[in-house]
Amino acid sequence: MDIAEYQRNLPGLPKFLGMTFTRIEKDVVVAEIVVREEHCNPAGTIHGGGIMAFADTMGAIGTWVNLREGQDTTTIESKTNFFAAAPIGTVLTAEAIPLHRGRRTQVWETKLTRPDGRVVAKVTQTQLVI
Repeated sequence: MDIAEYQRNLPGLPKFLGMTFTRIEKDVVVAEIVVREEHCNPAGTIHGGGIMAFADTMGAIGTWVNLREGQDTTTIESKTNFFAAAPIGTVLTAEAIPLHRGRRTQVWETKLTRPDGRVVAKVTQTQLVI
């Protein structure tokens, strides 16, 4: 996949989040965002929904690059464990890897980390292949 081309044509939510992709491959997707005020809860840290939206996009893209022509995907299940906060200004890195790539579903795990190496969250999601 041509990351530069994908980056230029980011759709709505990934564009709003400010996602910058560094790897998009069949076995791994890596991207980062800089946590902005628009992503945050009243405490000034990234909202859980922002974390989930970031991770959901990662798993969807991982699935997408593994699809055959004419197939599409949608999330049918997602589970998030939160471990640490990420305040405004934090560069949050997400790495998504496949746990299962079947004919009808794919399962991806996304780990989100801060620059100090602390894990902010882990998200496991199931994507339906349609």
